Amino acid sequence: MPDLLDMLAHGPVVCAEGYLFECERRGYLQAGAFVPEVVLDHPEVVEELHREFVHAGSDVVEAFTYYGHREKLRVIGKEDILEPLNRQALSIAATVARDTGTLLAGNLCNTNVYEPGSAAERTVRSAFAEQVAWAAEAGVDLIIAETFSWVGEALLALEAIRAAGLPAVVTYAVHRDGTMREGIGPADACRQAEQAGADVVGLNCIRGPRTMLPLLAPIRAAVSCPVAALPVPYRTTEEQPSMQSLRDPGRGGAQAFPTALEPFTCTRQELGEFAVPGDLLRRRPAARARHGRGGRQGAAGVPLLAGHVEALVPRLGPRHRRQLPGVRPQPLAPAAVELVRLMAFDQAARDFLAWHQRVATVSAARQGPFPCQ
Repeated sequence: MPDLLDMLAHGPVVCAEGYLFECERRGYLQAGAFVPEVVLDHPEVVEELHREFVHAGSDVVEAFTYYGHREKLRVIGKEDILEPLNRQALSIAATVARDTGTLLAGNLCNTNVYEPGSAAERTVRSAFAEQVAWAAEAGVDLIIAETFSWVGEALLALEAIRAAGLPAVVTYAVHRDGTMREGIGPADACRQAEQAGADVVGLNCIRGPRTMLPLLAPIRAAVSCPVAALPVPYRTTEEQPSMQSLRDPGRGGAQAFPTALEPFTCTRQELGEFAVPGDLLRRRPAARARHGRGGRQGAAGVPLLAGHVEALVPRLGPRHRRQLPGVRPQPLAPAAVELVRLMAFDQAARDFLAWHQRVATVSAARQGPFPCQ
């Protein structure tokens, strides 16, 4: 059985996400509500997306229960599907994780009803507890608690995870002003989560690579545990640091979020450059004595396309250059080969073409030609 902390001791762990936006893009989920009913209506779609992400290089299969908590379903009058939705999502993810030898993760997220010091705290604590219980029954290897802008709410999620005795990854979403709702910075928020028992802390969602990266160094300096970094794959800027703040000049400055973000999508190269195999995400030296292991946590963040993950994983070391059973490289169709020849003759294009020509030659000699696609 894979183990998160053991894997982190040997290098970065990649967690591909983005189920909510990708299912909406494919027409299986409604923008606005963003409730993952697709796990009940079209489980085959969710399973295939899990498999696409693992094939691209993800080490984690995360159950699609994001926004599948009681408070979200209560708003749309569908509390009756709460337990079936969660159990089905966990079952789908467990099947793929078992088939591929990857980590199985449960998921908690912000509820949008939390207010510090209010009766809502009890409601939120109860919502997290029931989701964690279902995840534990499904045999998850860890639980990811993500996209919290209230530190207090994130700590309630962490409390529920720790009560179940499961490894916890806690990540925050940092909005345009750069602070958490309580007014503290992301580094302080991550320090609090680590002190409360989180195994991994960091940032997730809302910010693209360019505007998330500057926030990571202070977090790395503030904590001793591995750091998670999962940006959205959009070209956010200093002036528009979150995907919600992006304005499209081609549409008269209209807001791009949530369904008009395509013009801002990062290239695969940009997501690949976000992977930092150097010192940024490594544990500080003091942590090695405390935890008895080294390592770091990397993450492919909320990608809308598996290609974003494929671009990131080669930069994370040999462990991620794996090939799944029964999968073999396909040679380019003649039209595609011609397209590469017509590209600017940079070294990447030459290497790309040469590799596929070698594959085709070996294939013809040993097994007969692969089908073109």
